[in-house]
Amino acid sequence: MRVVSLVPSVTETLLAWGVDVVACTRFCEQPTLRHVGGTKDPDLAAITALAPDLVVVDREENRREDAEALLAAGVPLHVTHVVDLAGVAPMLAGLATATGVTGAAGAAGASSAPDPATPAWGPATSTWASAFVPIWRRPWMGLGVATYGSSVLAHLGVRNVLTDDDGTYPEIDLAEVARRAPSFVLLPSEPYPFAERHLAEVSAALPDARVLLLDGRDLFWWGVRTAGALTRLREVLQPSG
Repeated sequence: MRVVSLVPSVTETLLAWGVDVVACTRFCEQPTLRHVGGTKDPDLAAITALAPDLVVVDREENRREDAEALLAAGVPLHVTHVVDLAGVAPMLAGLATATGVTGAAGAAGASSAPDPATPAWGPATSTWASAFVPIWRRPWMGLGVATYGSSVLAHLGVRNVLTDDDGTYPEIDLAEVARRAPSFVLLPSEPYPFAERHLAEVSAALPDARVLLLDGRDLFWWGVRTAGALTRLREVLQPSG
């Protein structure tokens, strides 16, 4: 099956399963694959010309109008949408079915993201800390509660200082964040490319918080990396020694 993936985490998962991914977006971090635009601005003509057996899109990553245009062109679609850890396993199972992944690869895909209540990635940790996760700078925007990344942190015992009332990705002033007194400010490498040069600015605004850099893929990409991401994030938040 020839697949075009417009979802970075799905591209990573499909390649790990051995699926024939013929094209992806420039944000998928796969330089050897053909790129067909970005997640929000895919090259629809190029995708259609490839005549793929399936195009994978995501309800949040991609635009509805692009998905509808592909459908109108007769391109088969598979839609993903994950908002918490509990949704990873069934979404992977559906993805495996849609792409014809069976046998050892399918089993590997399923076991990479079981229900979080199972021992494969352990039970949730009791809440021991709180965090603010900015996803953008100037204006500052934060990771809301009803998101996959927030669910990952909750599983690790870290409460999001934002609430349901704040929205999914709200704009928020750092002074307001300081009033909520997070234990951590976690600066992910994406979607905004936070780096060491931003540490001083954030630390000055939130002097009582521990400011850490994170690989944004571990916090936001679900799929075959989920189990390993939980381990890596746990090590960052609770370093031994």
